Amino acid sequence: MTSRKFFAAVALGSAIAFGGVATDASAKPVRGGTLNYVVGSKIPSLDLHRETTFGVVHPVRPYYSVLMRVNPNNPQSTTDFVCDLCTGGVPKPTEGSTKYTFKIRKDAKFWGDFRAGGKSIKDKDFNAGLLGDKISVKDVKGVLGTTVNAYDVAKNFSLIIFPPKGVPSARKAFFRMVKSVEATDANTVVFKLKFPSGAFIPAVALPFNAIYPKALLDKDPHFFTKNIYGSGPFMFDEYQPGSFVAGVRNPTYHQKDANGNALPYLDGVRSISAPKMAIRLNAIRGDRAAIEFRGFPPKARDDLKKALGDKITVQESNWNCALMFIGNHKHKFFGNPDVRRALSLAVDRWGGSKYLSKIAIVKTVGGIVFPGDPLAATKAELTKIPGFWTDLKKSRAEAKKLLKKAGVPEGYTFKFNNRGVDQPYKIVGTWLVGQWKKIGLNPKQHVQPSGPFYASLRKKKDYDVSIDFNCQSVINPLADVSKYISDDKAGNNYANYQDRKADKMYDAMLREADPVKTRKLMRKYEWHTLAEEVHVGVTPWWYKINPHRSYVQGWKVAPSHYLNQSLENVWCTGGKCSHSN
Repeated sequence: MTSRKFFAAVALGSAIAFGGVATDASAKPVRGGTLNYVVGSKIPSLDLHRETTFGVVHPVRPYYSVLMRVNPNNPQSTTDFVCDLCTGGVPKPTEGSTKYTFKIRKDAKFWGDFRAGGKSIKDKDFNAGLLGDKISVKDVKGVLGTTVNAYDVAKNFSLIIFPPKGVPSARKAFFRMVKSVEATDANTVVFKLKFPSGAFIPAVALPFNAIYPKALLDKDPHFFTKNIYGSGPFMFDEYQPGSFVAGVRNPTYHQKDANGNALPYLDGVRSISAPKMAIRLNAIRGDRAAIEFRGFPPKARDDLKKALGDKITVQESNWNCALMFIGNHKHKFFGNPDVRRALSLAVDRWGGSKYLSKIAIVKTVGGIVFPGDPLAATKAELTKIPGFWTDLKKSRAEAKKLLKKAGVPEGYTFKFNNRGVDQPYKIVGTWLVGQWKKIGLNPKQHVQPSGPFYASLRKKKDYDVSIDFNCQSVINPLADVSKYISDDKAGNNYANYQDRKADKMYDAMLREADPVKTRKLMRKYEWHTLAEEVHVGVTPWWYKINPHRSYVQGWKVAPSHYLNQSLENVWCTGGKCSHSN
């Protein structure tokens, strides 16, 4: 834990320094209102365990509880973790920091109703076919209103950490230090580690670690890809694919505010799907929605402030998210690290940062670690890496030599897979296409909606080069960079490679307790990832800008668009979430 605390103490200062305008912390919360918010993505599936996108977190997270989480009242902190389903705060490890015992609270309950297809499972005309062929109406009714217990918690973490064949888990690599997880009784969950690791608690606190009922997971671990049922602050009401997800206040929610008052404050929440940024902006401008939790580019912020003045509040933060491009390692040419290195050398990151930061939600040049973190490369260290050189002419000349050496013909055409989300995917993707043309390549950008994009990236792997991303929640570099180990060990590595040298380097770094030595190991791992094998090419890191209606209170910006999305602390001035112009 020593290295984790050391790094967090330094990183916290930079996080606060870039904080934006806060909402009124002194005002007294008022109950009432339904918060309408826009989400710039479609939903690939409803299962938080398998997904990695904000397109699932934003509409779905308010319906679930987790074991632990980042403090919603202090989301910029990298060390302030609080219990949700556990009690007593972060447990102190025993047995040489290899055993963590969590006590589970006894007052958290799964909802007293289940809804699908706009109907309650208690309705006579409920469509049982929506449950699939493995779960019956009787099975679901059997869990209604039951207490969340340690067996539920242990089952969920077992699937996340040790997923059986055919059950996806995007974050299993985050838990490489875990040896076992079990419920020793209804109120106790015990995690045993292979070795001490400061990355463990932040991994436990990830917002994707939703707790589903064990009884339903036992019957069908895929049930929650199409269904929502939990114990969170809001009860799921209705889902219209491609349109909205709506929920109402959970009257039995277990959390209270600092004064002992019941949460949540809102009567309900409604996430509205709107992939086009213009539609999202107009929704906020016209007060049809109050906020977008992901973020807008600088010009959109400026336009909203100019149009609405003090009716708009802006919160800003550095953002633990970066787009990258990956060459399919099974491809004839892109399986060659020289060709992948040429792609990286072609990209003007330093000039691109200045250009893109004016039109997109990206800003800071960095390597594989969140910029500003003590484990991140300095500019002097970065500029030694091919693709980060400050001499662009030299970089592109070298890129052309490498392509010729690899036998890539002049004007070579390849398919560049990208996601149909305006900010920043399409903007960064179009910029990359222009960069690669500078070295004689002819990329054809193939923009797809989120579902087909993910299918190409994860399942079909039919891309030549693809946009990829590493967007994490809790700033936890030792876990975040696990993306770059072998694809049979990292559930979120989609570049089609196995690299046992990278695996060994990562394991050594994960076990190192000395922060100075850890940093040296990180530099070697980064060099291997970006310079030697060039498994990925990182583009400028994101910058979070959240302009929202000023009547929205209680929500605080975090350095990730995944954090602080349970929304139980959010309230609206006067208990009314629409103060139309």
